[in-house]
Amino acid sequence: MKEDFLKYQAQTTPHPLALEVSHAKGSYITTADGKQHLDFVAGVSACSLGHSHPAVVKAIKDQADKYLHVMVYGEYAQKPAVDLTKLLAKHLPDPLEKTYLVNSGTEAIEGAMKLARRATGRSEIIAAKSAYHGNTMGSLSLMDFEERVKPFRPLIGDISFIEFNNKKELSKITSRTAAVILETIQGGAGFIMPKNDYLKKVKTRCEEVGALLILDEIQPGFGRTGKLFGFENFGVVPDIVVLGKGMGGGLPIGAFSASEKLMDLLMDNPKLGHITTFGGNPLIAAAALATLQELTETDLIQQSLEKEDLIRKNLQHPLIEEIRGKGLMLALILKSAEIADKLILQAKEKELILFWLLFEKRAARLTPPLTISKEEILKGCGIIVDILNEIEKNEKDC
Repeated sequence: MKEDFLKYQAQTTPHPLALEVSHAKGSYITTADGKQHLDFVAGVSACSLGHSHPAVVKAIKDQADKYLHVMVYGEYAQKPAVDLTKLLAKHLPDPLEKTYLVNSGTEAIEGAMKLARRATGRSEIIAAKSAYHGNTMGSLSLMDFEERVKPFRPLIGDISFIEFNNKKELSKITSRTAAVILETIQGGAGFIMPKNDYLKKVKTRCEEVGALLILDEIQPGFGRTGKLFGFENFGVVPDIVVLGKGMGGGLPIGAFSASEKLMDLLMDNPKLGHITTFGGNPLIAAAALATLQELTETDLIQQSLEKEDLIRKNLQHPLIEEIRGKGLMLALILKSAEIADKLILQAKEKELILFWLLFEKRAARLTPPLTISKEEILKGCGIIVDILNEIEKNEKDC
């Protein structure tokens, strides 16, 4: 299978990890050789409830027996999508009452950008330096990392950048600005948290000049930070919120939510202002609904903070400079990129799944399922500490 994987399936890097997956359940991925790998990544924050959660699997099977795709988005009333958006409205703060369902986080970013320009009649969109919002052309245009964007230029125009957490740069938000788009917690940059009421200050500045605030909750959303939505930790409500990853319980989905007044602008002038064939797909909406119900009807979200404390207490080591993030959206910042590489690759050999971040090369991602047990956390932390001890010993011997 590995040979066929490399020959027939387009790759994203020259050296993929290439684990041959047999099946996955809970916090473990089992490979074709029968080895069980403890998953501290959760499909890059996507499998909120772990692998093959019974409630999600049941929702998928039940819906599959009724109907799959029947019509393009927004034309037919389909119960899974209606129930999902209604429950989202219940748990999102005012005025975020209406949701557009799409196929991925990056597609939701595209829709949010279009909505902001349509609503304000302005073109400038301001993003943060070291941001990551996806890889479609609009989302890629919000990235200032020249190495990654240069081969794909020209990108969409009238994009400006400000430094995250730098209040002095808020003056760059002006009456020309349609929207400021920020990750609630910067992901690829190294799980950078907003400080000193930064998000509140951005929102205030946006209100002063008539711009919209878009918050990208693709990664922090759905319970990962101890709140259902990451922005709830910072006392701010965006004009548009973008969702994805953990929303689908392991299936592909994205969404953007705003007020009814804003969202209805996509219906007219022009009609079909944003369209998708498979957005709101009933099978995927059923899985997302089951995921949201599980998160809001249990104490899993609160547990994420307790599990964060457990991880921090058990991952203290001279080679770890700090642990960034909140809840179960954490990043180990190692002494060097070389140490991070060794840790991630050696963890794979010891049947623990870790992963890199996009820009911060010293980081190892810790984003396990919210359902991970405390015993599994202790097991994984023990493996990490053992590896770091070995790395430290080898460095001293050299």
